[in-house]
Amino acid sequence: MTGSKTSDDKPIYSISAAAKLLNISVHTLRMYEREGLIVPFKKESNQRSYSQGDIDRINCIRNEINASKISINGIRTIYSMIPCWDIVKCSKKERGKCASFNGSDSPCWTYDHSNNVCGTKNCRECIVYSQYSACCNVKELIKSLSK
Repeated sequence: MTGSKTSDDKPIYSISAAAKLLNISVHTLRMYEREGLIVPFKKESNQRSYSQGDIDRINCIRNEINASKISINGIRTIYSMIPCWDIVKCSKKERGKCASFNGSDSPCWTYDHSNNVCGTKNCRECIVYSQYSACCNVKELIKSLSK
């Protein structure tokens, strides 16, 4: 369920450096996290850090907000429709007790997974977040499922 680590996955930017690179405020980055759009690395001290992949993902989100006029709620809704249960191959029994499978308002990585197969997994490393939540990959995933 974990993807391979690349140089794009290494936490190299502090929250203030990431905000400066993105030309946004630290508050905006924290809001994106609260809204479930991103999952930053967190140190034991709870300090957030970001990888180049995170910067790319946030740039994509910001482009959708600004150019495509998709709201944060709209992006969160799109992410909530990613069929994580199919990607990680959850059983019907696991799906029955999965908030992501039974809900529809937030991405799977925002839910408490303590009662299912994802309970011991780090959402940031899960293929659903690491691979399929990138802007260009959501549509490709949907296309692949319709075949």
